[in-house]
Amino acid sequence: MNSPAHDDFGRDAVQPVSWPIADDSIRDVFAKMLSDGSWGRYHGPHCESLQTALADFHSVEHVMLCSSGTSAVELALRAAKVEPGDEVILAAYDYKANFANVLSLGATPVLVDTLPGLPILDPTQLPAAFSSKTRAIICSHLHGSFARIDEVASLARQRGIVVIEDACQTAGGTLNGRAAGSIGDIGVLSFGGSKLLTAGRGGAVLTNDAMLAQRIRLYTQRGNDAYPLSEMQAAVLLPQLQQLPHRTKLRLTNVQRLLQQLAPDSPLQAAIDPSPLQLGNSIPAFYKLAFRYTTRAGSKFDRESFCEELRTRNIPLDSAFPGLHRIHSQRRFRTAEDLPNADLLHENLITLHHPILLADALEIDKLAAVINATG
Repeated sequence: MNSPAHDDFGRDAVQPVSWPIADDSIRDVFAKMLSDGSWGRYHGPHCESLQTALADFHSVEHVMLCSSGTSAVELALRAAKVEPGDEVILAAYDYKANFANVLSLGATPVLVDTLPGLPILDPTQLPAAFSSKTRAIICSHLHGSFARIDEVASLARQRGIVVIEDACQTAGGTLNGRAAGSIGDIGVLSFGGSKLLTAGRGGAVLTNDAMLAQRIRLYTQRGNDAYPLSEMQAAVLLPQLQQLPHRTKLRLTNVQRLLQQLAPDSPLQAAIDPSPLQLGNSIPAFYKLAFRYTTRAGSKFDRESFCEELRTRNIPLDSAFPGLHRIHSQRRFRTAEDLPNADLLHENLITLHHPILLADALEIDKLAAVINATG
């Protein structure tokens, strides 16, 4: 697939895509809530309907709604009975709130390396990280890549360790025919303002384990719900969940189109597994799309200035997460091995934010042309 051949095409700005999308289905929800008053109730039909819809979508028995993805991870850790003095394993490249959640329970994060060039935990690092104090593993699907959740779960199961599947970036994704968030012992979703399913705030915990679900209910129900998702938030999530399969496929189609047009010497090389161009029975969800950045010979750009330049053309590129081991005191965590792959991600990874992946084909072509012409 060839890029458009306009002399100045690569210098044009890409048309921005707003998020969240205010379509007729969302307007209808607000109109109905205004009419029936359900937006202001403690208890109404929407949370229960959302729980049922999420359970059906993910093929799980138990869905607990909560106030954020961060609180969902906390509740999953509490369900795993993580207590002061325990240890929780996670990748050295991960969302910093996961690290903070472990610390907030008085436990110690144990950081392991990622797979080479990919923002996902390397399961071969786990045996060296296990100890008698290990209670849980947080295994995150990030930036369009699927974690090796089956390998992680197999190793954890032998030791009675709970696997928390962080699917906050992967709503709508399918790994080998199974919905992301339904594969670990307990899964977590986020409905934050930038997420693929958004209510401004909110989250959910998913599991087929009745004991884990009951521990969460016992912790959160205190005469009222201590970690609530409101009826109004649940109502706006329902139509988005119905639209999610279509939008997931559209984002995948546009990622495939973009990657086919990036030049061989592009400063951006996809850091995604499985490759969107060689998929089996899996459908990634692209909340963010990851690239490794390499400065071209003679380029005036480093990673930060490259992102700044692309943002002037309405292309939402940013430096990715920092390595957890690079931003926290070594007294706050333990490592079992060196972390060279996480170091490289810390230094070189860039992410493209998802709204642009719902643009039309012309805008995706323009996006590829701008990237190829910059740097």
